[in-house]
Amino acid sequence: MELSLIIITAVGLAMDCFAVSLSAGTCRVKVKTPILLKMALMFGIFQAGMTLIGWLVGSAFAGIIEAFAHWIAFSLLLAVGGKMIAEALKKEEDKTGLNYCSVRILLLLSVATSIDALAVGVSFSILKAGLALPVIIIGLASFIFSIAGGLIGRKTGEMLGNKAEIFGGIILIGIGIKILIEHL
Repeated sequence: MELSLIIITAVGLAMDCFAVSLSAGTCRVKVKTPILLKMALMFGIFQAGMTLIGWLVGSAFAGIIEAFAHWIAFSLLLAVGGKMIAEALKKEEDKTGLNYCSVRILLLLSVATSIDALAVGVSFSILKAGLALPVIIIGLASFIFSIAGGLIGRKTGEMLGNKAEIFGGIILIGIGIKILIEHL
């Protein structure tokens, strides 16, 4: 498989990570650099890991995975995006914010953003693509794009306040709807 195709695929997969990290950065509760690094690391590991799992599973289970993966991603992103919007609309004294330090939240987001990588891994196995290079490039691209999204979101969040958090929630819900529409 050509390197350029692997890179284009990696960038495409990393866009969801970028958008989620952008949303995290826009939150009213400032997401500190160690949390952004933790998020980016988890996103990169999950993207690479799901690609690896998809490749290993191969085409034998492709039909089963494709049948419901989009519903899982949609549900997770709808729940997290809805929580962000709800928190942004609360009165200031009632706000708790989405806890990006929470392992549960980071795991939910990591799974939601990496489900497409599972399908990509299956397709790579069908195409008889190599394993190591695509997995590494996809993981690195997701990590880099996540860092960039978080840093950009942090600047945007400082300028826009609650509006940025609402926008971030809408982005997550939009990603979920996009995934759902693409697979229906």
